[in-house]
Amino acid sequence: MITKTETTTHLAQMLTRARAGTDTLFGLVRPEAFYERPVPERHRLIFYFGHLEAFDWNLISHAAAVPSFCPELDQLFAFGIDPKPGQTQQDERSDWPDIAEVREYNRRVRHTLDDVLNQTLDELLSIALEHRLMHAETFAYLLHSLSIDQKHIPLVAASCPQSAAPIQVMLEIPGGAVTLGQARKDAYGKNTFGWDNEFESHEVSVASFAMNKYKVTNGEYLEFVRAGGKPPHFWRWHEDQWYWRGMWEEVPLPLDWPVYVTHEEASAFAAWSGKRLPTEAEFHRAAYGTVHGEGERAYPWGDEQPDSRRGNFGGNRWDPISVTASPLGDSAFGVSQLVGNGWEWTSTVFEPFPGFQTFSCYPGYSARFFGGDHYVLKGASPRTDARLLRRSFRNWFRPNFPYVYAGFRCVEA
Repeated sequence: MITKTETTTHLAQMLTRARAGTDTLFGLVRPEAFYERPVPERHRLIFYFGHLEAFDWNLISHAAAVPSFCPELDQLFAFGIDPKPGQTQQDERSDWPDIAEVREYNRRVRHTLDDVLNQTLDELLSIALEHRLMHAETFAYLLHSLSIDQKHIPLVAASCPQSAAPIQVMLEIPGGAVTLGQARKDAYGKNTFGWDNEFESHEVSVASFAMNKYKVTNGEYLEFVRAGGKPPHFWRWHEDQWYWRGMWEEVPLPLDWPVYVTHEEASAFAAWSGKRLPTEAEFHRAAYGTVHGEGERAYPWGDEQPDSRRGNFGGNRWDPISVTASPLGDSAFGVSQLVGNGWEWTSTVFEPFPGFQTFSCYPGYSARFFGGDHYVLKGASPRTDARLLRRSFRNWFRPNFPYVYAGFRCVEA
């Protein structure tokens, strides 16, 4: 059995590796671009450069009773923002410190915290680790919207697997019970880690329904656009054709890739096609249910740990792959890529589960997003870390936020 000391040391090592990952991300931004704001509703990039270390400092130093060496930056970089689309920020470049000052702040934070990490509560280390992993993905959204000439382009790109052309079909998913959320204790009575919105575990009954085998593709969505639908943020029209706005270059629109859209656009397509978006519970049934009802799977493909054969996740690629490219990731009912290659919008409003309790050390994590103006997403994107693939993990965004690596599939009764 792993002792608390072993667990703490392991989490501290994972945090160190996660730091290296986010350092690599920030290294892709040209120095002069750190004061750009590629997404109008979000902070300038310099904020995120300081935010990850400030978050760790504000979380861990307080618990460890370590005095602050720079309260001004602790506060400046403390919190991100989530305004409604169209509400742009009014700050100036001069409102932010020089990048050299932020880099020195980051260095001192890490140096100071490293002395206390092995005495830090596992819950705090898990929060710091997963917060950083999630920000590595959300920073990728910002990086994707940054002009290509403001980024350092990596020398090596991941190869794209050859895949069969998708033939979209509706698969029958029998009704049954699903478990949403997770228990606060495991079978051995040990505390389980999850974000506050993942608790409590509870059972929901789902009626039978039919679901798309594949995520809706760019090719399918193109027919909707030709019928008058709104083109997605990731598409660009020039030279009399549509292009995909990739992280490093624009390419002719890959028709077999999943389309990335807003919740509003996904809902409009579903209505146009005479279908609807799945609920969070229906997603769980299709993803984790078993054919004969003998419990639920840890992942759609079973209980084996995630690897690159199962889907497009874990940060190996920047852009999608074909919706047919990872059949080893199919669920028990034959539904493909329910985890990986793009988050999936549901029709479920982001609200607390029964028994919800805020984190005492991070009370605003979920609660400030309840209220009906965010929707739950499930699954994972190409940039989602494998640690976040647990069944209970919930993502959420506003319904008209266009920058997320989020696709969808349709269902019908």
